Amino acid sequence: MKLVAYQKEKDENYRVGVVTDSDTVADVETLSKQFGEKTLPADPTAFYTQGEEHIEALRKIFSKAEGYETLSLQDVHLGMPLGKAKKVICIGKNYQEHVHEMKSDIPDYPVLFAKFDNAIIGPEDAIFYPSITEKLDYEVELTVVIGKTASKVKKEDAFDYIAGYTLANDTSARDMQKRTPQWLQGKSLDHTTPVGPWVVTKEEVDNPHALNIRSYVNGEVRQSSNTEHLIFDIPFLMNFISEIMTLEPGDIILTGTPHGVGMAMEPSGLLQAGDNVTLEVEGIGTMENQVKKV
Repeated sequence: MKLVAYQKEKDENYRVGVVTDSDTVADVETLSKQFGEKTLPADPTAFYTQGEEHIEALRKIFSKAEGYETLSLQDVHLGMPLGKAKKVICIGKNYQEHVHEMKSDIPDYPVLFAKFDNAIIGPEDAIFYPSITEKLDYEVELTVVIGKTASKVKKEDAFDYIAGYTLANDTSARDMQKRTPQWLQGKSLDHTTPVGPWVVTKEEVDNPHALNIRSYVNGEVRQSSNTEHLIFDIPFLMNFISEIMTLEPGDIILTGTPHGVGMAMEPSGLLQAGDNVTLEVEGIGTMENQVKKV
């Protein structure tokens, strides 16, 4: 299943929807009232507080539902599919060729940093380019959505705690990122990190370590790799992170970006106001955002 957060009118609250085919969406709360044993939350954040449980209930409902009302995806606005993420955990330096292009060293341990909700936007929103930076960059990343509480997870059990996958642009202000050893200031600018377009539930993705991953700027391919090249794979990350902190339903993990970022190009390929940035992850989807000077 593909799960979205959608609104019909700009001022309405976002609601959880399930994509029924290539271009329509059905309301999850309405489906549950018609065909389910209990009503599922309409609010995306509430839905993911019991992500795995609610997804399993929806899976049963959706398998038998028929004759239900749908909306065209062209007639709704999509938001960040989880509404809000409790924790946004990011992995730096997780593709070898990207580490090399940034003239850095392969890490002995996963490089963790965080983003906050102020940075997170939806798949159809503009990426803000504030005057505080002059070096804004793109980073396509496969993103893991946590489905149930995870603490000290064994590698072999990692996928039991995953609800699904989405994609994100870990937009980075390189000048701010590089001016101190800690990256946070360059990674959490307001309205800079689109996530979406939906959450693809885990049963739809046979192998998250065999997905083509690409980014484009104004139609030009910039990044092109495969998730098989992750230095630290998803089970390793789940084990490593959950030993440090408890992961909760609705948390997301941005797993790192491959080579081809604008900062490493000659001449520079950093973003400019008006650019269109398109991200693709095989089996997950495509997301396009425009860069807007603010």
